[in-house]
Order: sequence, then structure tokens, then C-alpha cells
Amino acid sequence: MDLLEYQAKALFREIGIPVLPSQCIDHPRDLKQLDIPYPVVLKSQVPKGGRGRAGGIRTVENTIDAIATARAIFNLSILGKYPNVLLAESHYDAEQEFYLAVILDYTLRRPVLLGSCQGGIHVENVMAQMQRVVVEEDFSPFYARRLAFKMGLQGDLIESVSDIVQKMYQLLIQKDLDLVEINPLGVSANHEVMALDGKIAVNDHALGRQSELANLASSLTHTPQPADQPTDLQWTDSQGNIGILCNSPCLAAATLDLVYKAKGKPASCLIVDGYASWDVPSAASPVQQLQNALQQLTDTQNIQVVLVNILSNEAASEAVAEVIASYLLSKDENNSGVSAVDPAKTPTTGKLHSRDSPNRRRRHLTPKSLSRTELPHLVIRLANGKIDTIQDRLAALPVHWMGNLDQAVAQAISLAS
Repeated sequence: MDLLEYQAKALFREIGIPVLPSQCIDHPRDLKQLDIPYPVVLKSQVPKGGRGRAGGIRTVENTIDAIATARAIFNLSILGKYPNVLLAESHYDAEQEFYLAVILDYTLRRPVLLGSCQGGIHVENVMAQMQRVVVEEDFSPFYARRLAFKMGLQGDLIESVSDIVQKMYQLLIQKDLDLVEINPLGVSANHEVMALDGKIAVNDHALGRQSELANLASSLTHTPQPADQPTDLQWTDSQGNIGILCNSPCLAAATLDLVYKAKGKPASCLIVDGYASWDVPSAASPVQQLQNALQQLTDTQNIQVVLVNILSNEAASEAVAEVIASYLLSKDENNSGVSAVDPAKTPTTGKLHSRDSPNRRRRHLTPKSLSRTELPHLVIRLANGKIDTIQDRLAALPVHWMGNLDQAVAQAISLAS
């Protein structure tokens, strides 16, 4: 089992391997009490590689930037995993980056020291320069210095890097580990070395002897991961043409009743988690659920109208509108045939806010024919929120904003008929 980076660095700190000042962040608002001076690096804490490429590691310059970035990282899935904690760490100017590791080679039944004078996310470059030293007998500093020489290090770097390797080896043996890795080991202009990232693989069979690691491993295995799929009501009508999306079972049932009562034809109904706690990272991922629900409904063959009925507070409603806008605009970019809207069917009443801004430029395009290469109409009922700018951004798309549920249902049925 792999420990998270902040857990690995805690062990590095105990053994004397240099690490940067850092602070764990459980919620974006924790950044208001950050003790580390900016710039700061925010890192997603997930037991997966590839964080940097996925956007899970970001440098921020101030508190406002940090809070916005933290919210984005908390809602960023990395190979199916969402972080429950972020690591905020000081920025470090490294002139060089090395790779170091100590592993237990089960084939050789011996520890092996690994080192490369190339470190970082470019694995091919790291592997091309990889050097290895097998610890044949009792460990001595000789093995660490031999690795440093094989890496081509010179001067005081030989001593500082071999000292790090010795401590990594001590950690491996003391904690019954399978792997201790530092990638990269940053080297500053004055040859100061710093473990900028770390990985530790725990030997599961040794947990009985290592209570500290057993507790860490237990916290990882019991970490709840947010669901990223909406709940299906387990009900579909192949003759229906209206997809329904709500944020509670009761609201979904009420919406269904109203549609049936008004002689509409619901096709399916999806429920996403409540949005009162939109920015709480430990809750289910509302962004991913909403995106997946929209994708599912807009891709369903016979659905001509998607009726979105989400009740929440003002901030959550604005966040919902933003996610919907991002989804539709991304679809629009990929499909030039999506942009058409029928001006005759554009609602003029029931809007959340006036859209009569004199600066608003609205495109009056040709009526939309609903082929499967285009989006269905979206009727969105949000009871709160200031979303004028979002409405304007979507003015050329088949989106109809309503503040009243009865009007939203009537609009959906009219568009689907």
C-alpha cells in the first residue's frame, strides 16, 4: 500500500531527510490561516501517479488564487480518485533534479539502491540515466557513495546525496517498507538538497510490527470517495421524450407528477446529490455528478428536452449554472450544429433576472432541428442566484431559464410536443 505524499514526508522528517515547510488543507477556507508565505504549491493527495500532468499540482501566488485553485483540485478526479486533503507546500527553486529510491528486490532478496541524475515527471529521461547498486552484505555508507559516483555526481553533492540515500535505507529497514522514493530530489544553486516529492510503499505483511504504519494504512482504506454518478430512479419510459434532472428524490417525484399531470411524457429521471454543501470536498462530487447526468440525458436517443429542477441556496445555484454553462459550451465547441435556437420559443417570462441589458448581444439564429448531432432543449429551473452573465453566455444555445416550476414544466412540454 502506498502512503500519501504528506504521510511519506512526515516519515522523511522523522529520519532527517530535508523537506519543505508544509501544511495539510482539509477545506479551501483553511488557506485563510495558512502559515506559509506565498508563492505556495498546492498538491492533490491521492494514491495515484500523474498528478502533475492531470492538474493536481498548482502554484498559487495569493490567498484568493489559492482558494479558487483548491476548490478546483478538490473536485479534480485523478484516475478515479478525489483528494480528501491537499498539501500546501513552500515553493523551491531547484537548479537540478535527481531521482533516488531504495527498494526491496524480491527476486534478488536484497535491497537495491537506485539513482538517476534526471528527476521529475519525464519518466523516459529518468530511466535512461538510472543507476543501481545492490546491497550484497551488511549496509555501509560505501553503498550510498558508490551510487552517487555512478550517478556522476561530483564535489559536495557526493556527500549530501549519499547521506540522503543512507537515511532512505534506514527508513526502509526500520519500517519494513517495500519502497522509499524521492522524485525529484531538488538541488539548489548552493547545492542544498530537498525532497520535493516522496513515495513510500508499505509492506502489508509487516503491518503487525508497525502500528504507526497500520494506522496510516487504515485511514487510507477507510477514506470514503465521492460518488461521481447520479442516482437513477430505476424507471424509464421508452415512449417518453423529456429527461428530468433533480437534486433530491422528493423533488424528482414532484416534478414527475407535474409533468404527467400536464400530459407530458417523461423518459427518465436522474438525481444528483444535494447542493447545499457544494464546496465541501468530503461530500460527493456534485460537479462530476452533474456533468455525468447532463451527458447521460443529452445523449439519450429519444430525449428532446431536459428539464433541470434544482433547489438550493444562492451560491449553489450559481455554481450549478456555471457547471451547466461549461458543459454546454464544451459541447458547442465540439459541435458546430449546436448553436441554433428558435427565437419564437425563447422564454420571455419567468426569468430569474432581467436579460434586457443594452450591451447584450444576442444572436438570432435559424430554428433548431433536433437531430442527434444537436443538443436537446434544456429547461433549467433554479430558484435563486445571480446568473445574468451565464444566461448571456448561453444566449445562442437552446437553453430556457425559469424561476417557477409550473412554468418550467409547461415550457418543457411545449418544446417536446
